[in-house]
Amino acid sequence: MTAPTPAQATTELKGGFAQVVLAMIASTFGFWAWMSISPLQQTYATEMGLDEGQISLMLATPVLVGALGRIVVGALTDRFGGRRMFAAVLLLSAPAVLLVALAGSIGSFPLLLVAGFYLGVAGTIFAVGVPFSSAWFPPERRGFANGVFGMGMIGTAVSAMLTPRMADSIGYLPTHLVIAGALVVMAALVWFFMKESPVWEPSRDKLIPKVTGALKLRVTWEMSFLYGIVFGGFVAFSTFLPKYLTTIYPEVDVLGAGARTALFAAAAVVARPIGGVLADRFGPKVISLISLGGIVTLAYIVGQQPPEGVVTGAVFILMAGAMGLGMGAVFAWIGPSTPKDKVGAVSGVVAAAGGLGGYFPPLVMGATYHPETNSYWLGLWLLVLVGAFALVVAGMLKDVGRKS
Repeated sequence: MTAPTPAQATTELKGGFAQVVLAMIASTFGFWAWMSISPLQQTYATEMGLDEGQISLMLATPVLVGALGRIVVGALTDRFGGRRMFAAVLLLSAPAVLLVALAGSIGSFPLLLVAGFYLGVAGTIFAVGVPFSSAWFPPERRGFANGVFGMGMIGTAVSAMLTPRMADSIGYLPTHLVIAGALVVMAALVWFFMKESPVWEPSRDKLIPKVTGALKLRVTWEMSFLYGIVFGGFVAFSTFLPKYLTTIYPEVDVLGAGARTALFAAAAVVARPIGGVLADRFGPKVISLISLGGIVTLAYIVGQQPPEGVVTGAVFILMAGAMGLGMGAVFAWIGPSTPKDKVGAVSGVVAAAGGLGGYFPPLVMGATYHPETNSYWLGLWLLVLVGAFALVVAGMLKDVGRKS
């Protein structure tokens, strides 16, 4: 097949922005479902009598499955396309939300863990959107494309803001019925209105060799490490922040913690496409360095436990912004550094690494909590140290250049 000329490619790719926006909206619903346990963690803890370790495990379980599942889903997207995979992930997530509702209704912690495990399917939706969005834009604009798609993380904010309020107003079970129904409706919209990029071609490689091939690339490991910090930190804080705020600052109630978590997520969402655009313009390396430097500095300030109020809110919002810049930069780094037929597989592995980066911190925070001092200082110091190491590693990597 003859490769299309730049003029042909431009013509063929018209409508790409609308498709990426549709993918972003689909991702929003996936993230809402994926994070639906976290905003109600205090309710589960009170009604089921959970301790710190059980709460951390409950919050971390969907993150783990959502992380590991991205490896498979990313490779499957290369083969079956974004339209089919978006619809499949959304439809498979709906029963998981209903199972969470059942577990909460009967007060069963073991069933809630099983439901949380299944709910991780919703978190794999990110690995669908990256190769889908990348195929709609030329290499020099993929940072922008993936940044726009990445705004689907706003589903985290939607969950933090709406889920506890809906549970308070219409009830626990109806809230989950609404979420599950929304997933089904969104799957239908994807099926009827989403289409693949004209330049996309299905990969015929088998799954295991596909993933193995991605793991053989150096860029996979480099970006996985960086993304494990920036996106992992975002997932960890988005998951654990309601618990952190209500524990460290007793004057903050569940709804207040949800509102603050929503602002945190929104800041990262806004910053992500900015990071992608800046990475397209100035190169992803320098934006990644700025991101990591901000994360390290702000994590140190959080560790000092400033009084609840404007300062604390500003610090968390700035930290979310730094993480968002890094997310946009890392995925802008992947496209130009990865063979075209491996973008989905590499993206899936890197996205999985980001999810894994968000799995361990809640467990660490729960294990290192000091009830006598009411402090999570050790867990936050670990973030500072890991972030500082990532800053050094990023500084040693080769940039992919910048747009003139």
